[in-house]
Amino acid sequence: MVDDIKNDPFEEYIKQSEPSKKDLGYAWYTAMGLQAVDGLKTSDYLKKVAKDNIEGNISLPEANKLIESYYIASTDRKESSDRDREADIVAGRIAAILSENAFTFSVPQYIGIHRRIFEGVFSHAGKIRDYNISKREWVLDGASVNYGNALELREMLEYDMQKEREYKYAFSAVAELIPHLAEFVSNLWQIHAFGEGNTRTTAVFLIKYLRSLGFDVTNDLFAKNSWYFRNALVRANYNDYTKNIRETTEYLELFLRNLLLGETNELKNRYLHVRWKDAKQDIQGIKQDIGDSKQDIQEIKQDIEIPNELSSKTKQHIRDLFCEFGYDRFFGRTDVQNILGLTASPSSALLKRMLELDLIYPMKGKGKGKYLFKNTEDK
Repeated sequence: MVDDIKNDPFEEYIKQSEPSKKDLGYAWYTAMGLQAVDGLKTSDYLKKVAKDNIEGNISLPEANKLIESYYIASTDRKESSDRDREADIVAGRIAAILSENAFTFSVPQYIGIHRRIFEGVFSHAGKIRDYNISKREWVLDGASVNYGNALELREMLEYDMQKEREYKYAFSAVAELIPHLAEFVSNLWQIHAFGEGNTRTTAVFLIKYLRSLGFDVTNDLFAKNSWYFRNALVRANYNDYTKNIRETTEYLELFLRNLLLGETNELKNRYLHVRWKDAKQDIQGIKQDIGDSKQDIQEIKQDIEIPNELSSKTKQHIRDLFCEFGYDRFFGRTDVQNILGLTASPSSALLKRMLELDLIYPMKGKGKGKYLFKNTEDK
C-alpha cells in the first residue's frame, strides 16, 4: 500500500493540469498501489526514480534500467530482498505499460502483459500454468476460490474474450454497463491463468481495455484500493450455500462505480469478509438466538475492555480488529491497514497505542511486528 496517501506527492501529480505529469503520475501511482494485492511495498528508491521520470529528468526506459541495475548492484545488501525487488521492478514495468496507448483486446495481449510485467521475476512469466491451485483467502476466512482447471485455461480465456468481444454495449448511461463489466473482469480473474501475478495482470489489462472503450480512468482508485479490488474479485467467485454465502459482484460494482462515475462509495475490506455481518453484530452486543453457535463468540468478544479515555474512532478501530482476529489469530501493520483502510503511519500509531494499553502483545516466532490480543487470563 502507498505510504501516507493523504499527503502522497503522486496523488498530487494526477491532479495537475499538465498532461505529461498527470499521465505519468497516474501510471506510477497505480503501479505502486497494485503491489499491495500481494502484500508488497515499493521502496523509497523506486519513488525517487519515479519522481525523476515524472519531472522529465529521465525517460521511462531509463527509469526501469536504473531500478533493475539497483537490484543487480545490491544483491549482497541485507536491506534488499526478493520482495523488495519484485515490488520495484514490477511497478516500473506496469508504469511503462500504462503509459502506452497500444492495446489489443485478445488472449495474446493478456498473456503478453503478464510476460512483460514478470519476466526475470517469475520463471513462469507469460506461461499458462499446467497445474491446479488453491489459495487460502482472508476474506473467505481461510477458504479458497475454485480456480480454472489447468487443462482448460486457454480455452476458458478464449471463451471469455470472445464472449466480451461479441457483447454490444448500448449507448446509454455508464451505470448500466457496470454490472456487465464486473461480470467480465471477475470471470477473467477467476480463470487464474498464471501461477502468480494474476490480479496485477488483470488490473492492467482492465485499465487498458477501459481506455480502449473511451473511459478516463486516470484517478487514484487502483492506487488506494487495490487490495479491495482483489477481495471484491474473490467475493465475486465464491459460493458456500451451507453458510448462506453466494458469489456476488456487488462489491466489484461499487469499485467500478467509483472508478468510472466518480462516486464515493465506501470501500472497506472488512465489509467483504464473509463473517463481517455476524462479527459486527457480535461486537455491538446484538442478542443472538438461543442455540446459535455465535452466542459463544459474542461472550468471548465482550471480554475485551477498551479504556474510556480513547476517542470513539480509536475504540471502533480496536473493535473492528478484534472482530476479525479475536484472541487466537495474530496480525501486523499490513493487516491493520487492509482491515481499517488506514495508511502506514496511523496503523503504526494505533498498534503502538494498543501495546501501551496492554491490549495486545508481540508474537514470537511469527516474524517481526506480529501481535495477538490479550484476553483476561493473559493479563
